[in-house]
Amino acid sequence: MLQQTRVAQAIPYYQRFMRRFPSLKKLAEASQSEVLKAWEGLGYYSRARNLHKAAQIIRDQHSGRFPCDPQEISKLPGVGPYTTAAIGSLAFNLNLAVVDGNVMRVLARLRMIEDDIAQPSTKKKFQKLADQLLVKGEAGKFNEALMELGATVCLPQNPSCDVCPLSTACQAKLLDDVSRFPVKQKKKRIPHIIVGAAVVHNRDGKILVAQRRNDQMLGGLWEFPGGKIESNETIEEGVIRELNEELGISISVEEKIITVKHTYSHFTMEMHTFWARIESGTPVAIECQDVRWKELYELSELPFSKADLKVIDALKANLYHEKKEKM
Repeated sequence: MLQQTRVAQAIPYYQRFMRRFPSLKKLAEASQSEVLKAWEGLGYYSRARNLHKAAQIIRDQHSGRFPCDPQEISKLPGVGPYTTAAIGSLAFNLNLAVVDGNVMRVLARLRMIEDDIAQPSTKKKFQKLADQLLVKGEAGKFNEALMELGATVCLPQNPSCDVCPLSTACQAKLLDDVSRFPVKQKKKRIPHIIVGAAVVHNRDGKILVAQRRNDQMLGGLWEFPGGKIESNETIEEGVIRELNEELGISISVEEKIITVKHTYSHFTMEMHTFWARIESGTPVAIECQDVRWKELYELSELPFSKADLKVIDALKANLYHEKKEKM
């Protein structure tokens, strides 16, 4: 949960998740939809899907006990070198060095490493150095100490060098050049996309929602169908095209409900959401995993992204105002 998420922000999500799944057995037995719903709002939903798959593998292939062999740990879905080293050292005291952003910052300053920290070859260099420095038999304590040093003392801005236990050995500190490290190229400007989405309603007042495929971004989550608007079309035209391609239906676009702005890790999004009605065709899952008609109150049973949750809030607010006007 802490991947690009602050501890204070993750705590309530962690507590909610653990109340819902207090054991590996409970997690393994749950449906993917239940797991995604418990994770809802955290983002990076592939982590939740991988956690769920890993629990099932541990149940089925390891008799419900977490493997202590690093090779077996690394085979679990979503577990890379960092997670393998973290689990191996902290849970089993295996001699594995953890390298995360905090550790790389400490090591970059300690040895004045000039290479771009974002490059894979540089990360391998940091891993080799961490492996050399690792105190054998005390891997868990060593890793925790180095990570905490980076998180609390060797900060990105205004590091507390005066209280750092490594200050006398830090090459960057000795040359008064700490702020230059770690070396990192400026990020390219992230793209901005315009998305159109439709809240399709029928005569019974139900709303059409679609489930994203597992191999897509936000896989397994439900959404109001739509997609990216092309440069040669209006937003309304794009919504009509997207629903025809995704669900095989022809729709008429009605009034706008809300425009939602959201920032993802690699792009920013502006989602224009409209009421819509089916003119012809029956919805089928062509470019999605599933489709369902739901009452507005039933939408809370399904996992949605933050952007779509804002649309649901707008729908509820509209319904409240309509009821209030009729009173």
